[in-house]
Amino acid sequence: MNRTGIVIILLCFLAAAAVVLWERRKTRKTMEEIERMLDAAMIGSFSETTFDESQLSALETKFAHYLSAAEASSQNIAQEKDKIKTLIADISHQTKTPIANLLLYSELLMEETMPASAKANVEALYKQSEKLRFLIDSLVKLSRLENGIISLSPQPAALQPLLESVVEQYTAKASEKGLSLQMQDTDAFAVFDFKWTAEALANIVDNAIKYTEHGTIRISAVSYEMFARIDISDTGSDIPENEQAKIFARFYRSNSVQKQEGVGIGLYLARQIISGEGGYIKVASVPGKGSTFSIFLPK
Repeated sequence: MNRTGIVIILLCFLAAAAVVLWERRKTRKTMEEIERMLDAAMIGSFSETTFDESQLSALETKFAHYLSAAEASSQNIAQEKDKIKTLIADISHQTKTPIANLLLYSELLMEETMPASAKANVEALYKQSEKLRFLIDSLVKLSRLENGIISLSPQPAALQPLLESVVEQYTAKASEKGLSLQMQDTDAFAVFDFKWTAEALANIVDNAIKYTEHGTIRISAVSYEMFARIDISDTGSDIPENEQAKIFARFYRSNSVQKQEGVGIGLYLARQIISGEGGYIKVASVPGKGSTFSIFLPK
């Protein structure tokens, strides 16, 4: 090969190398620009500007359009949450006084001398008003949780004070029904939001009292390496295996308990709370021996 041929090959090689370097530089700039866009989007400060198509790649342009649409969608979601927050506050405010009045006047009527049939009607009115108040309160709490209006704040803490607060709250109700509410002391710790976890436990204990005719309700906790488990056991009616997954659904009520009080939202709310803390709930039931609800909380 003569000298001219060698020079031509070298020139071709250099040209190819220059093209590769130029493409790499262009790709690097594109990636840097996309990274900048992502950083801005992550902190909520991304805004689309006028792009020079001769300087900006098609990929960057499409990506910028996508992030602009995502930013607009995020703003729309925030506005919808504000509307829901206002609506929930209005429902809570507008229903609180009428329900309180229903309960008050029902109590006043029950103190009056009246025929047995009328007294029974007034007592039924009072119970239904209580049920309505519980339903409204539960729906407001649930809506606030589901829409992020209320945020859980899990913190490392001992379980003993949590269990004691629930037992103190329900001992009188259990005694009125002739039930024994017992708690086993524990030194277990977990990561949880005290107020909302107490709400979840209270819903489960309330159900245990409601569906147990005689016997004992026991609350205990055990610690493992990665999590802590709280058990709430009762000697009430068992839960059929084909219904054990359904009882945590919103408004679900088994045919076997339709005559009992309740609206079918307590267990759903409890599961939402525990799931929001990174935990979960299981139920085990043995015919003729009762049921055990187990709450698993992260450590």
